[in-house]
Amino acid sequence: MKTIAAIIEKAEDGGYSIYTKDVKGAVGYGLSESEAKNDFAEILEEQFEFFQEQTGEISPFVKEGYTVEYRYDFSGFFHAFPFIDATKFARAIGLNPSLMRKYKNGLAFASEKQKALIQDKFNEIVSNMATVQF
Repeated sequence: MKTIAAIIEKAEDGGYSIYTKDVKGAVGYGLSESEAKNDFAEILEEQFEFFQEQTGEISPFVKEGYTVEYRYDFSGFFHAFPFIDATKFARAIGLNPSLMRKYKNGLAFASEKQKALIQDKFNEIVSNMATVQF
C-alpha cells in the first residue's frame, strides 16, 4: 500500500487547498476542509485516469492501493484549529512567538529540522493531554 502525503493549507480566500508532490497536478480546493478533501479525492482519481490515458499503464498508486495522509502546513493548522493561539503555542514549545506567527501567516517557512522539533513538542503536548480525564 502506498501513502500519498497531502498538505492542507489555508487559501487566500479563507478556504482550504490541498496538494501533494506525489501525484503531479493533484490539487484540491474547498471553502471547508471537508470540501477540499472531497475535491482532492476526485482530482486524484482524475489524475490516475489521465496517467493511464497518456501512458497506457495503470498508476502504481492504483496497482498497489493507496491511502492519503493529510498534513497541515502551519497556516492550515492554525486555520483548522483557531482556538490554538500561535503565540501561546510557541511559548509552550519553546519557540520564538514572532517566528511562529510568521510561519502561521506564510511570511517564513520552517526547515525540515525545525518542523521535526515542533512536531515532537506538539506530540508531547498531545500525549500529556491524552492523560486528562474529566
